Amino acid sequence: MAATASGAGGGSAKVDSAVVLRAWLAPANLAMAGLLLVGIAAMFGDWFLRQHQFSSRYAADWGHAYMVPLISAYVVWTRRDEIARLKPSVFWPGMLPLLLGLAVYILFTLMDAPGIHMFQGFAITLCVAGLAMLLLGPAIFGVVAFPIMYLAFGVTLADKLMGMITFQLQILATKGDWLTLNMFGLSTDIMGNALTMRHNGRVVPLNVAEACAGMRMVIAFLALGVAVAFLSCPRWWQRVALVLMAVPVALATNVLRVVTLAVMSLVNPGFAAGDAHTLIGVLWLVPAFLAYMGIVWLLKRIVREPATKGAKA
Repeated sequence: MAATASGAGGGSAKVDSAVVLRAWLAPANLAMAGLLLVGIAAMFGDWFLRQHQFSSRYAADWGHAYMVPLISAYVVWTRRDEIARLKPSVFWPGMLPLLLGLAVYILFTLMDAPGIHMFQGFAITLCVAGLAMLLLGPAIFGVVAFPIMYLAFGVTLADKLMGMITFQLQILATKGDWLTLNMFGLSTDIMGNALTMRHNGRVVPLNVAEACAGMRMVIAFLALGVAVAFLSCPRWWQRVALVLMAVPVALATNVLRVVTLAVMSLVNPGFAAGDAHTLIGVLWLVPAFLAYMGIVWLLKRIVREPATKGAKA
């Protein structure tokens, strides 16, 4: 029944994904894809190398960039049946975003200005979007537009932009840490973004540095929130709510992380720095992810989808 085509004016027959996959993996298509990858590597190889250096050197901040293209590829794979029902076609207006992206990339390559890497990364995303529109046509591009634009989450932001956002997060994180530590009975004073704990006659200074301001978690959780919202939430308001919840979940988790570091520093000040500091931050990502998925579970059960009635022959 599911494999048969509907009557006149109806939809098309169900598509066999394996057959479509073999068609897409035809030698001519693979050769074209290989040439495109070689061209992209030759044109933007320097940027990808620098992004790899950022992501590996500052893994706590930008390590999630390695996962972004994998998530994009997975989203495309989940929509393979929808793509298979559409016929690719050359769409020449796709040249406009492609050429615009190339122009922006070259412009910032020649310029010595702040944010070069960030704007180059966004320009590459625009180039990929234009290339997909040009070679696949508007119908298929409408299906793959989201995973292509999602690649922008893998671009390291400029230091100036990071600083502007991080400063506000520092203040929020510091106030949250101060409130939580005092609630646990640890006498703590606050001044700016610095905390001072007083315990058993000891004075333990705590500086909520930029690395502990929550920026790394906010960006990672925004990337996670957008992907999960798109894949798991059918209604637009659920998707918006899930993305918006990424920020408070990240900040709340970060507050608990800093509080953990503060308490452990009473035992050994070395826990607040170095490898121990990084390990505690990574460990806190696990309950943070579970809490976030709990929000997904709750949002999907606020509205029950009506049971569909079986169609009559």
